[in-house]
Amino acid sequence: MVWNKSNYEMTKLGKSNTVADLREYIAELTGIPTNMQKIMFKGLVKDDAKTLEEIKLTSGSKVMVVGSTVKDIEKVKTPTTQELKAQAQSEAAASKEALCKQKQHKKVLDKGKPDDVPVGVKGRKEPLPQVPLSGMVNKTGGRVRLTFKLELDQLWLGTKERTEKLPMSSIRNVVSEPIEGQEEYHILAIQLGPTEASRYWIYWFPAQYVDSVKDTILGKWQVF
Repeated sequence: MVWNKSNYEMTKLGKSNTVADLREYIAELTGIPTNMQKIMFKGLVKDDAKTLEEIKLTSGSKVMVVGSTVKDIEKVKTPTTQELKAQAQSEAAASKEALCKQKQHKKVLDKGKPDDVPVGVKGRKEPLPQVPLSGMVNKTGGRVRLTFKLELDQLWLGTKERTEKLPMSSIRNVVSEPIEGQEEYHILAIQLGPTEASRYWIYWFPAQYVDSVKDTILGKWQVF
C-alpha cells in the first residue's frame, strides 16, 4: 500500500476479508479515519461489502490510499459563522441564474471553445485519463492543465505562468454546471477556501470527467 509517499506492507488480510476490513486496517496503519479514505485499485474502490477476492485484490497487488488524518484536517481553517452566512447568501443569489448566463462567466464563454480542448461527452461518466487534462481555460482566458498526482495526494493546477501543487485535503469543494446549449462541457470550480470568492473557475471542462474529478478530490467525505 502507498500513502503519502510511504509504502506499507499489508500482511493481516486474506481474500475473504472485505473492503471494510481493509479500511480498518488502513486506519490502524496510517491514522486515516475509515470514512475519509479513498482507496485506489483499478479505479476508486467504493463497495465496502465486497471481498478482496471479488475486487481481485491479491498478494503483491499495489493499493494507493488518498486521505488525511484527523490531526491534518484540524489544521485547516474552520470558516466563521459570518463567512458561512455570506457564502450562503452569495450562492443563493447566484443559483437564480445559470452560471453560463452570469456576466463574469458569459464573457469567457463568448470567446468560444478552445480548438484543443478534449472532446466532451454528455450523459456519460468516465474515469480520469492517465494523462493530464488540458485545453480548458480560466477566467482570464489562460490555458489550464489539471494533473492528478494521487501518489502525492495532490492536484497540480498548471497555467502558462506556473503550476500550483494543491494538497487535495485543502480543496473545500468542487462545483460544476453544464454550459447551456453545449452540455457536453461544464463550467467547473475548485474551491480553495471557505467562501465562494476562493473558487478557481475552469471553462469548457469535458462533462464525462466531472464526476470522477469530484470523487477523486472529495471522495466520501465531501461536506457541502
